[in-house]
Amino acid sequence: MLALLAAVGALVVALLLWRSFAGQRIGVTSAPRRAPLAPDDDPDFLRQLAEQQRKRRDEDL
Repeated sequence: MLALLAAVGALVVALLLWRSFAGQRIGVTSAPRRAPLAPDDDPDFLRQLAEQQRKRRDEDL
């Protein structure tokens, strides 16, 4: 009877340790999600805007 209680106690302790350390990683992606950029912070948008302005300036000349 004492061995059964010890086994159940060991399983409970193991389960609690597993939930406290390994359980935190369930459903977490490997790479953090990037926050959306505002247009004035997006380098691709700024490059495209500069190219459009350059084309307009060249057309006006």
